[in-house]
Amino acid sequence: MRYRRIASLIRVLASLVIAGPASPQLDYQLHAESTLVVIPVSVTDPANHFVLNLGKDRFSLFEDGVKQRITQFAGEDAPLSIGLLIDVSGSMGRKLVISQSAVAEFMKTMNPKDEALLLEFGDKAELTVPFTTDPKVIRDKMNSVQSSGLTALLDAVHMGLAEMKKAKNPRKALLILSDGGDNNSRYTATEIRDIVREADVQIYCMGVFESAMIGLTPTEVSGPALLGEISDQTGGRVFPARSMSALPSIARRIGVELRNEYILAYAPSNANRDGTYRKIQVKLQAPDGLPDLKARWRVGYYAPAQ
Repeated sequence: MRYRRIASLIRVLASLVIAGPASPQLDYQLHAESTLVVIPVSVTDPANHFVLNLGKDRFSLFEDGVKQRITQFAGEDAPLSIGLLIDVSGSMGRKLVISQSAVAEFMKTMNPKDEALLLEFGDKAELTVPFTTDPKVIRDKMNSVQSSGLTALLDAVHMGLAEMKKAKNPRKALLILSDGGDNNSRYTATEIRDIVREADVQIYCMGVFESAMIGLTPTEVSGPALLGEISDQTGGRVFPARSMSALPSIARRIGVELRNEYILAYAPSNANRDGTYRKIQVKLQAPDGLPDLKARWRVGYYAPAQ
């Protein structure tokens, strides 16, 4: 397996502090004296193809404008913990059949050491399959879902992030499949934005958006922007599906992207344990002969608090 070559890095990440939230809802129970900030980075060319085999010297990393020394670097696959958040509300309707196919395609990208959970949301968010390494369990559960009710998307994101505290792998991601319209959550968009910024979890979204906005509710119209804002904070992104047939290929692409990330880790030069939000910037130097490359990364983190 490709990820065996970076097993030592994963052991380091598991034994040191991965900078996380100060929020009591996402408390990682930090005990180590050192802080190690882990930044997954995906790199694409102008044609949106993944660029692999870049060396550590091609990356520069800054925290609040101050250059940091990259102490750990890996450009290969590593085990993942994935949370699948699937919209089963009434607004999904006929979209749900293709959603099942999309989940099945994504599960094909999983490796034996990966784990995944399934969380469905309609009127409320519900964990229907806890973490499992068996993709068949999730595929079978998806085949029995039915569409009904309102949409508690924000509650689902909150529950998904809470469940990710139980993940066994250092690399964690949520994959949301929804039309983006929330109309039944207890949590507000502002509360979820804050929690997302605090969490050490990448968020990817497959947006099942209508091509025409006529006749849509305000929550459905604002759905794409809401999903985009949630994912951008974490270094993930939204993949809009303008046709239902595109969903399975989008799911497959997200799985491939998660498999082709660079992992950068550093011990912050600012050692203050003050709970402040630190902004992160990654600069990339393309090799000679290559066009300008685009990098995506987690835009910040909350330092540990005393």
